[in-house]
Amino acid sequence: MAVAQLGILGGVFDPPHVGHVALARAAIEHFRLERLLVLVVADPGHKRATTSAEARVELARLAFSDLPGVEVELDTHARTVDSLEERKPKDAVFIVGADEFADFPRWKEPERVLELVYLGVAMRPGVPDRRMRDARARVPAPDRISFFEMVPVVVSSSEVRERVAAGKPIDELVPPKVAEAIARLGLYQDAE
Repeated sequence: MAVAQLGILGGVFDPPHVGHVALARAAIEHFRLERLLVLVVADPGHKRATTSAEARVELARLAFSDLPGVEVELDTHARTVDSLEERKPKDAVFIVGADEFADFPRWKEPERVLELVYLGVAMRPGVPDRRMRDARARVPAPDRISFFEMVPVVVSSSEVRERVAAGKPIDELVPPKVAEAIARLGLYQDAE
């Protein structure tokens, strides 16, 4: 799959950082996406969010505001398959990083996810080859997966939260509008 009309990028985005934006940009370019739907998971089933869903949606809108064709919505489903079942997107590719793909066989109903969407996997260093090979071997429909390269951006949301709590600058870790909003809203100031 080289072209799709719709891309979907889901996550907790607590907060969104320059790595998320780089992933979105690489997917838009690789798949020549007309639209990218960024789904901010309200209550993720796999990790705890430290800020409200509303604040994370606002941060995501700011983070992705400079990319063409991006829409940000709140996703009330904890699991990807449930969100996709409700939306039933047509001609869509669900974007994940290589680290998420390595865990894909453990997602809720991965075979159904691949019936509903293609999977676009951004390859980058840092994910062990053995984990990737194991995941590829266990995927129910390998023809529904497309791998693409992206320049690695070494940053994590937990690093951003830790730096804010420690009073350190985050300018190189998040888009400027996100840094301003985090300061304005007083987010992540308490240590986790």
